Parts: sequence; C-alpha cells; structure tokens
Amino acid sequence: MEYILKDQETERILFRQINLSDFDDWLEFHKSPLTSIHWNSELESPEMECKKWYDKQFHRYENNLGGMNAMIEKQSGELIGHCGLLIQTVDEKTELEIGYSLLPKFWKRGFASEAAVKCRDYAFENNLANSIISIISLTNKPSENVAIKNGMTVDKKTDYHGNAVNIFRIHKSEWEEIK
Repeated sequence: MEYILKDQETERILFRQINLSDFDDWLEFHKSPLTSIHWNSELESPEMECKKWYDKQFHRYENNLGGMNAMIEKQSGELIGHCGLLIQTVDEKTELEIGYSLLPKFWKRGFASEAAVKCRDYAFENNLANSIISIISLTNKPSENVAIKNGMTVDKKTDYHGNAVNIFRIHKSEWEEIK
C-alpha cells in the first residue's frame, strides 16, 4: 500500500516525501518549547530530537509503515511542517493515523486542517483503511480542533506511550456522508 502522498496538493500546499535537506528548517520546530508541551517525554538537544525524528520517518518509509509528508507552502516555497498517514499501534490494535506537526510560524492559519483533510480523503479514496484515527494529547486543544474539522469524534481516552490521549476517529461510511 502507498501511504505517502506523492505528487499531491491542496489549494495552498504541495506534499512530498521528506528529505534531509529539510533538517535545518525542521530544527526550528524542535527549538520551540511550545511544540513539546503536550507530550510527556525526556527531551535531548533540539538537534538530537530532530535527528531522531528524521530517523523515525525514514524507518517508516523503508518498512511501509506510512510516514510524514513535507508540506510546502505553494506561495512561498517554505516548509510549513509535516502531515501524513502513519501505521500506529494503539491498545494492541494496528490503526491508520493522520498525524500533523507544523512550524509555529504557520499555526492558526488553517494549514493543519487543510492537510489533514487531504490525508483523510487520500486514505479513503485509496481504500487504505475502514477508519482513521488521530492521537491527540488531552491538553492539545488546537489539534483537537483540527480533528473535529476533519469529521472526527472522540472514540476513546487511553494511554499512549505514557501520555493521556483522546483517540479521535472517522469511519469511511461517515466520510462518505460528508464528502
């Protein structure tokens, strides 16, 4: 199955695979204290966190576990952040997740919602799953709003890697009604 949104776009965003040339731009995400406030974890230096993040994405690509797409703003050509379809294990069940992370300077401009909708539509149009989730920290209200705009509702509350989260979900049948 092809989980990466190659040659896909929205009104304002181009999607492509991530590459190491994005590292310096994405490092700014890891330098901001605002980007990690919703997750409990011990953090290393921003450079090491960024390296681990890229290593994880390339591992996903190489093992058909989905992965993040680089989101490029059409107007400026700048990296906005990442959004993608990820194979996750939640409560011992394999799920397809829409994940998204944006550089803070692009927050509150609708890019996350635009990208998440594209990922949802791509997944259902290509029959990648019968339902899709987003794993969102209980304290992350902006990400909850993105999930709600994506037609998702809270399916359950659970623990995910030591973090209290809501699992937002949309079923393909629900998507067919709203598309």
